[in-house]
Amino acid sequence: MKKLIVLIMVSLFAIVMTACGTEKDDSANGDTKETITVTHDLGKTKVSKNPEKVVVFDYGTLDTLDKLGIDVTGVPHGSMPTYLSKYEGEEYANVGSLKEPDFEKLSEIDPDLIIISGRQSSLYEQLSELAPTIYLGVDTTNYMESFKSNLDTIGTIFDKKDEIEKELTKIEESISKLQEKAASLDKKALITLVSGGKISAYGSKSRFGMIHDVFGVEAIDDSIEASTHGMNVSFEYVVEQNPDLLYVIDRGAIVGDESSAKQVVENKLVKKTKAYKNDHIVYLDPNYWYLSGGGLVSVQEMVNEIADSLNKF
Repeated sequence: MKKLIVLIMVSLFAIVMTACGTEKDDSANGDTKETITVTHDLGKTKVSKNPEKVVVFDYGTLDTLDKLGIDVTGVPHGSMPTYLSKYEGEEYANVGSLKEPDFEKLSEIDPDLIIISGRQSSLYEQLSELAPTIYLGVDTTNYMESFKSNLDTIGTIFDKKDEIEKELTKIEESISKLQEKAASLDKKALITLVSGGKISAYGSKSRFGMIHDVFGVEAIDDSIEASTHGMNVSFEYVVEQNPDLLYVIDRGAIVGDESSAKQVVENKLVKKTKAYKNDHIVYLDPNYWYLSGGGLVSVQEMVNEIADSLNKF
């Protein structure tokens, strides 16, 4: 009886030691993923480092991941910025649209990470039930700090902090030069969005307010209320303000309006302004400004476009 008990104890000990050894081996082989907790505007999310299956609903983040050479599994098709058009290829899963995710497709993919921004924020809880979900939208009232924070999160998750620091240094240097140029000019600007034959104006702290707040271009009207959709204005308003620079973002070019922004804006009234007379109506690329703001590529291109506009003086 004693021999039997001893034999059972030895066998149990061997099983326990084998199990411990297997756990260590798993860790050594990299099967145990390191996780981090990401704090974002919608909550806190535990995320595995270097996730393999990544779904991205924010084109600014997709821009950054593409620049860093990080693979993604799924993206929303249909409104992709032209410079990211490769992501509408068959090798990338179509996970719906920006405002209507395909939950069935997402379940099929079973992602390790979902990245969203403002257009999907109301669906955060539903998406979080499918996979770890983080919000990386840009806060337009605090653009650069928000942009840097998002980059830091991406750098931490994907072990790309050194690469991001290098790219961010280039962007900050170009912004510094742009600010110097803007400060040397006594020129005021009005920012507008054209959609469906109508125009909206944007000021400081607004969706496109970084032109004033970050780049240092002076606003012609300080009373424009900060808002996502801008302030509805008339062409008479544009003439009354009479800006030196008129910046135009053509939403219609993205959503397929028949009339171009140039046809809408350059009418008899606007032709009375200094901006028109001096050839300083500037049509900004909506791919960067409307679709994919907040990316390593898009922010640099935004700086370049505004710098080019000021260099014409």
